Amino acid sequence: MPMSPPPPNSPASPPSPPSRSAAPGTSAALQLDAGEFSAEERSSLLRLAHDSILSATEHRDISLDSPSPHLAEPRGAFTSLYFHGELRGCVGYILPVYPVYRAVAETARAAAFDDNRFPPVTRDEAPYLEIQLSILSPARAIQPEEIETGRHGLLISAHGRRGLLLPQVPLEHGWDRVTFLEQTCLKAGLPIDAWQKGATIEAFTAEVFGEKLGG
Repeated sequence: MPMSPPPPNSPASPPSPPSRSAAPGTSAALQLDAGEFSAEERSSLLRLAHDSILSATEHRDISLDSPSPHLAEPRGAFTSLYFHGELRGCVGYILPVYPVYRAVAETARAAAFDDNRFPPVTRDEAPYLEIQLSILSPARAIQPEEIETGRHGLLISAHGRRGLLLPQVPLEHGWDRVTFLEQTCLKAGLPIDAWQKGATIEAFTAEVFGEKLGG
C-alpha cells in the first residue's frame, strides 16, 4: 500500500537539565477521557498497527478502508512502539490529516521504519512489538494556568518552529506544569521561556491505549 511518512513529530523529550518534581496535587496517572473508542475499535486499531508493520516486512499490501464511519473521522494520532519494554519508535500526525484508521496505519509503519532515532524494525522484531496508540483531540488555544498535567498534551509554536509533547510525557518524567511548558519549548527548538514571550500555546487531550498499558 502507498505509505508516505508522517512529519517527524514524536513525544520523546530532548536532553535537558534535571527537571522539577511534580507539584503537590498533580495527577499521578494519566487522566484518560471517558473512552470515545469502544473495546472493539481499540482492538481493531491495534491489529491494524501490527499488520501495517508486518506487511512492510513481508512486502504485501493491506486495506486502508475504514471499517466504520467513526474510524473514518479525521484525527491526529501517534503510534509508540516498545520492544522488551524499551521505546523502539514513535511517530505521529499532530493535525487530523487522515481518517483515524489510516492515520494509525501510517504512523505505525513510520514509527517502525522512519524514526531516525532508532534503526528500522527487523522482521524478527516485528511480531514481538508492544504498541501504544494516542488518538488526539483537536488542539485549542490555552492559557498556561489552565494546563493540567496528565490530561493535556501541548503544542507550542513560534517563528516557524513547533514542538509537541503528549499528555503522558510529563507523568513519565515527573514534571510539573512549568517544566512541561519549558520542555515543549525545547522540543520546538525555542528558548526555554518562549511560552512566556509570545509563543502560541495550544493543548489537546488524547485517548491512550495499547499493550503498553496492559490493554
